[in-house]
Amino acid sequence: MQQPTSLPFKPAATTTTAHTAQPEAPSTAGAIGGTLFSLAIVLGLIFILAWLARRMPGALGQRSQGLRLVASLPLTTRERIVVVDVGGTQLLLGTGASGTRVLHKLETPLPEAPAAQAPAFAQLLAKHMRKNP
Repeated sequence: MQQPTSLPFKPAATTTTAHTAQPEAPSTAGAIGGTLFSLAIVLGLIFILAWLARRMPGALGQRSQGLRLVASLPLTTRERIVVVDVGGTQLLLGTGASGTRVLHKLETPLPEAPAAQAPAFAQLLAKHMRKNP
């Protein structure tokens, strides 16, 4: 039986050269798409904030000297009854899609409700996040 003969030399180690991949430059379509997405988010926020500003009267600190809203009661989504103080006289008004009408002139003014202090921002945030303050 014949034994395997050893080779008089060792085979050379194979060397591999790793080609480092150069990162590709971002595509123009991706950059434009990201920009348009960001623009859509900013415009959406502007429209939402404008809608909220219209829905919350007095939130922007606009106060009139001779006119004051005393009470408001929504009847439907488009109609409500409001009591307005005009120079010391309180009027019961009906407002809706067809306009505003004076329903009654109050002889005795409604009692003043205690001014509710606005809750702190942290309390509002906790309420909306459903956490206890």
